[in-house]
Amino acid sequence: MRIGIDMTWLKPKKSGGVESYILNLINGFLKLEDQNEYVLFTAKDNQDYLSPMFNDERISYVKCDTNANDVKGHLLWQNLHQYSVLKKNNIHLCFFPVYEMPVFKNKKIKTITAIQDIQALHYPEFFSKPENIWFNYAWQKVMDNADVVIATTNYTKNDIEQNLKTKGNVVAIYIPISLGEKGVADFEPLAEKYNIQKDQYFYTVCSMYKHKNLITLLKTMKKIKDEHIPLPKKLVISGVGGPNKNEFDQTVKELGIGDYVVLTSFVSNEERNSLMKNCNIFLFPSVFEGFGMPPIEAMLLGKKVLTTKRTSLPEVTMNQCNYVEDPYDINEWVNQMTGMQTQEEKVVSFEQFRDVVIARQYLDLFYKVDKD
Repeated sequence: MRIGIDMTWLKPKKSGGVESYILNLINGFLKLEDQNEYVLFTAKDNQDYLSPMFNDERISYVKCDTNANDVKGHLLWQNLHQYSVLKKNNIHLCFFPVYEMPVFKNKKIKTITAIQDIQALHYPEFFSKPENIWFNYAWQKVMDNADVVIATTNYTKNDIEQNLKTKGNVVAIYIPISLGEKGVADFEPLAEKYNIQKDQYFYTVCSMYKHKNLITLLKTMKKIKDEHIPLPKKLVISGVGGPNKNEFDQTVKELGIGDYVVLTSFVSNEERNSLMKNCNIFLFPSVFEGFGMPPIEAMLLGKKVLTTKRTSLPEVTMNQCNYVEDPYDINEWVNQMTGMQTQEEKVVSFEQFRDVVIARQYLDLFYKVDKD
């Protein structure tokens, strides 16, 4: 089977968890013993980044005349030219890893897409008016045009079915989780670079969006500092930036905790794994997730995790970690973090999230859609 995979949307090192999701999935495909051909449709500004990642004869690349970082230009190209490019390359089934796909249906090409979440319907205040208009339009067009829509959790599937008009074409398949083939980077250079010590810092991985609730962690660190609470005094944050970076920086300044917060920006999987493995507790304060990969990754490395009970997080963490009842209550965060100091660490395997397990589920779906 010849399977097209749209990668023209991917902004290298800027797409956050969605980038990890699709790269893990493709690696899962390649671990399976099948004879499928995978044609990756890349953009001019991401093919050089993507092409060294997959050394397999089943993978081929088509560089498209578009740039992922030119959002308006990419949308125009997508709706005017993408289907003709797919047909030219003999693609009869194409997977769109994000909801962004041509708004008009082409009956000769089977299409499958994924929706990570429909957060803007619940928190429109986190987005601009044009963004909200676009999200609502694009999500509904996807529901109308895609042969199948993949939701990344049962929570998201139910959310879509309750809030969008569907054709009974939504299925839930989890996100593949992989810690990377190279494992864990040496901690010593990272410790020196970020001025941290093993087990003497808290760690989180997230972008600078309001729903990630990082401001609560900043206030928690101020309380720990000001009240001399016997907990680590540093918070290390890795991520890809975001629209609320200025608010974050201003809050750090106002709280007077600049010496207690470390921003690493983007890190490799191996560096992330090392920072996770050597932290005191992995914290994930988000109030809205379609899935939420970082807590799973931390538990795979045997770390204690403290997160919230919001949206999909209880589903994917499967009651294997600690939770706060109120994500905005800094006293509860401090109390939980204090109580967790005496807990033993344990590795949670999460076999159901392995890349080959999820890749098999995707391929079974692709075969079914192709035959229908």
